[in-house]
Amino acid sequence: MSKIAVLPGDGIGPEIIDQAVRVLEAVGQRFGHKYEFAWGLVGGAAYDATGVPLPEETLELCFNSEAILFGAVGGPKWDGLPLHLRPELGALLALRKKLGLYANLRPVKVFPSLANASTLKPEVVAGLDLLVLRELTGGLYFGKKYREALPDGGTRVVDTLEYTTPEIERILRKAFDLARLRRGRVTSVDKANVLESSRYWREVAVAIGREYPDVELNHMYVDNCAMQLVKNPGQFDVLVTENMFGDILSDQASVLGGSLGMLASASLGGKIGLYEPAHGTAPELAGLNCANPIAAILSAAMLLRFSLEQGREADCIEQAVTDVLDMGYRTADLMEKGKQLVNTDEIGSRIIEQIGRET
Repeated sequence: MSKIAVLPGDGIGPEIIDQAVRVLEAVGQRFGHKYEFAWGLVGGAAYDATGVPLPEETLELCFNSEAILFGAVGGPKWDGLPLHLRPELGALLALRKKLGLYANLRPVKVFPSLANASTLKPEVVAGLDLLVLRELTGGLYFGKKYREALPDGGTRVVDTLEYTTPEIERILRKAFDLARLRRGRVTSVDKANVLESSRYWREVAVAIGREYPDVELNHMYVDNCAMQLVKNPGQFDVLVTENMFGDILSDQASVLGGSLGMLASASLGGKIGLYEPAHGTAPELAGLNCANPIAAILSAAMLLRFSLEQGREADCIEQAVTDVLDMGYRTADLMEKGKQLVNTDEIGSRIIEQIGRET
């Protein structure tokens, strides 16, 4: 039996994670697996109940599980809290750090029936399949942050961007290893014309690249990369970059597939992987049963593939999602003329039906 920690979080997190768990249960029944789900509090929900966004009980639950299925954390209700108590920093970033999850994988794939859902022309995005690999535990998000008063009455604010050689080497090696399993191309994204950290990042990338003669390495400035993702996204295979650049570029890339509600992610590096949809909590949609759970469901497929080594089962989920989209079912974020609008529960049920039918 495989134990999975389930941390729904805030906003639409509980609704979409419910569907992902239902799908995992259906896969377990189909393939004869048993998954034990252990639920825990995290984020704003945890703060409201315990006074902290990441209770020790939740952390212990995660360490005693094989993988973590995570929803989303944060929202306006908790924006006024001190930084260390805000759900995004005190829960999600802290969890990544404690578990050693330094590599965030965000696959961007355009499902054939969603080529028209992208804001770009169908001929630009058709067949798109790229992977954004983001360094997850260093950089500006984890560096020293402070404010200090100036003599004239103003304020100096400081956010520190720090990386060490091992931190850069391990994420770049992960990129090359993943590229070997795909189409053999790595694009390392930096700002080496301005930042010292990026200049060193590029030096390390060149050195690591020599260890992988079978993988093509290219370098690209982050501003050019943002443009190229819109102009010609098909040129990319694996995009690897530091924390903040990866945060921004992966969200930009997500709309290529039609909606942020389609973007799954995996955070790897330690013994326990964390799997979460890349979107936020969307508090305005919470409780309305209209959010798109497909990103959470595809994250569950990644959990099976990377943590439980159940690739056939992961394929089954991904094929079921493809089939349901091909049938014309759409949640509100993907809705277009001639398609059938369904809610959160209904799209989950349709996917589960297809899992039962897959041969």
